[in-house]
Amino acid sequence: MLFKKSIATLVNEAQESGEGTLKRTLSSGGLVALGVGAIVGAGLFSLTGIAAAENAGPAVTLSFVIAAIGCALAGLCYAEFAAMIPVAGSAYTYSYATMGEAVAWIIGWDLVLEYALGAATVASSWSQYFNEFLQEFNINIPPEFLHGPWEGGIVNLPAIFIVCLLSLLLIRGTQESSLVNNILVVVKVAVVLIFVALGWSFINPANHEPFIPANEGEELVKAGKLGFFDFFTSDYFGAYGISGIMRGAGVVFFAFIGFDAVSTAAQEAKNPQKGMPIGIIGSLVICTVLYMLFSFVLTGLANYTTFAGDAKPVATAFSRTGYTFLNTALIVAILTGYTSVMLVMLLGQSRVFYTMSKDGLLPKFFSDLSKRQTPWKTNLIFMVFVSLFAGLVPVADLGHMVSIGTLFAFCLVCIGVIVLRKTNPLAVRPFRTPFVPVVPILGVIVCIALMASLPIESWERLAIWMVIGMVIYFLYGKRHSKIRIDVKSHNENTTEP
Repeated sequence: MLFKKSIATLVNEAQESGEGTLKRTLSSGGLVALGVGAIVGAGLFSLTGIAAAENAGPAVTLSFVIAAIGCALAGLCYAEFAAMIPVAGSAYTYSYATMGEAVAWIIGWDLVLEYALGAATVASSWSQYFNEFLQEFNINIPPEFLHGPWEGGIVNLPAIFIVCLLSLLLIRGTQESSLVNNILVVVKVAVVLIFVALGWSFINPANHEPFIPANEGEELVKAGKLGFFDFFTSDYFGAYGISGIMRGAGVVFFAFIGFDAVSTAAQEAKNPQKGMPIGIIGSLVICTVLYMLFSFVLTGLANYTTFAGDAKPVATAFSRTGYTFLNTALIVAILTGYTSVMLVMLLGQSRVFYTMSKDGLLPKFFSDLSKRQTPWKTNLIFMVFVSLFAGLVPVADLGHMVSIGTLFAFCLVCIGVIVLRKTNPLAVRPFRTPFVPVVPILGVIVCIALMASLPIESWERLAIWMVIGMVIYFLYGKRHSKIRIDVKSHNENTTEP
């Protein structure tokens, strides 16, 4: 038997108000800003140069397009669910309504990977730029307090500081957090546009030649000197050419994660039926345009090979413009970008755990709300967990792991739309994903293709993470599931003489 939550039950939960429920404070504009805040950040400022140098060359612009297509297809599916079931929990809630509790747990546990580890990864990078910003004023943080023990230091103090600060802001209230996020979004988008506008006239066309660097392995396959399947397991795969564009798309996909965090705030939207589709699709469109322009200018200012091993490719490229006096403003933009990403990820994580706790799959204290109607205990727990992870553990190599977990979630949401159209065709859908089942199927195909382009280590880590999650589910979640308890109680009552 599949233990699923009915649409009617979820809608009733969404309509609850008052003490003990999340407060509806987010407008459509606030939801778009939330999405942009989650998307524009670490991926844009760091991964663009890495993907260009190691995978796609100037064609990293095409990598962004491919990653955006995968996100758009999944985003249309998210929009249908978010408008139809405006409850906190995102893909976890949608899976509970379509594929049952076990799949919902898997996706909820998967979202821990996306939000918590993603926030820790970004916090670690934030600290390096924060130190660079302080150096502009001749203030230096000792190196041992910028790196964890596995990186030759003691602890990454700035990373711990920013995670704690943002967690306390979230405890303060969603409305206050949204206001801060809106300010951060305006600052970083303005500086990205300034970078594009100033850098455009300094583009050297020679840096875009060849636009798609040749891949030696692809040439060997064409010549019949290398087997097609051997190519996929060789070091040639992903090193420029078409495969490089695909591997680049998988890498820069990290730059798009977070748009689904908009759906975790559905229960705090003033008009979710209208606002959720606008927030999800609107933020994706805005960010895709920004990414394409940004990556085109970045690879036009400096040859893609110069970004190899460069931790600050944006500064390297910007130095070619002659506007070096704006370097401080650029660092501020990067800091605001990272900050808003962490803010939205920490918000999204707490809302997922809040919903899972309400369903009985996690202990009750995860869903306890403060007087300001925020899940403060969850925020505090993740403040400790994420800050320690960011401050002590080297997280630079976990970007792929976060990406593969997010892609997996996208696949299940796309499948969920098809399932619910079959099992509940008459349900009210304020927003309908167009061309079902074509759009969801294409979404699954693109997401799986991007997953396949990621290193095998990412798959191994995902498998280990999921095994740990299933152990927790069978030891606690399954035993305390409210829907299972209700079904068992109903069955016992109906069988009594």
